[in-house]
Amino acid sequence: MRYAEYPRAERVLLHLSDTHLRAGGAPLYDHVDSEARLAQAVAAIEASGIRPDGLIFTGDLADWGEGDAYARVRAIVEPAAERIGAPVIWVMGNHDDRATFRAHLLPGDDSDPTAPVDRVDEVNGLRVVTLDTSVPGHHHGEVTAAQREWLAEVLSVPAPLGTVLAMHHPPVPSVLDLAASVELRDQRLLADVLRGSDVRTILAGHLHYSTFATFAGIPVSVASATCYTQDLMVPVGGTRPQDGAQGFNLVHVYDETIVHSVVPVGTAEVLQYVDAAESQERLRAAGIAVPTARELSGRVSPPTAPLPILR
Repeated sequence: MRYAEYPRAERVLLHLSDTHLRAGGAPLYDHVDSEARLAQAVAAIEASGIRPDGLIFTGDLADWGEGDAYARVRAIVEPAAERIGAPVIWVMGNHDDRATFRAHLLPGDDSDPTAPVDRVDEVNGLRVVTLDTSVPGHHHGEVTAAQREWLAEVLSVPAPLGTVLAMHHPPVPSVLDLAASVELRDQRLLADVLRGSDVRTILAGHLHYSTFATFAGIPVSVASATCYTQDLMVPVGGTRPQDGAQGFNLVHVYDETIVHSVVPVGTAEVLQYVDAAESQERLRAAGIAVPTARELSGRVSPPTAPLPILR
């Protein structure tokens, strides 16, 4: 038997974004049921059997910042999160309202309701920093001088497994020209804070399509929306929202890397299904074991007896 090149990831996060729910379940573009789309994504997560360390929602949870919209998001997400044993981390977006966001999603938060919603959460040794890039009354993003100072202080002490920075406006170029009107401004000032820190990846949303880049030497992963997406094959220079290609991201955290994978939401024809037991049989026949991090470190030899079914 030989080990696979990498062990199973010891930390797994789910990254969702841009749910855009409305009060009363009102549709987007007259027919897009954003509530049903979110419920579909959450149902897929539960059905997979995955047990993530956390669910991170990177903003625009409510389309108009309405209290009932946040209540509807919670009603879909939080019971499922409790069943799979994962905490939920909420991030402010440009469509969200700070005071209403705090009242419905952060009960007990007694800070200034108009202040940026910046937080630090610990997820099994991994630090998740939430940075509020919203600008009340506008759709572009900013990080104020006070926020940069706060962030620099937080990052001055490294976390055991490093830091994940979660924000709504991504510090990356957009391939759609019109997005320049709602982009994150003065990005170089944020880069000065992040460069050389223990931030291992940046999670963002806002664009309504999946994309990847680097910023200040840090990988950036932008999750597509669960409600509707942007068609990147629109004739050059335009935009064309579509009711399709919705998705979210899986984030597998390894010792030396972080892997981001796009998960489409919706039905597709199943061509073949290999369950966990059959997967283990095929690996065993090939003489390969996928180890835990502890086993790969050399403290435990590759198994020679039949492997247990790993779930």
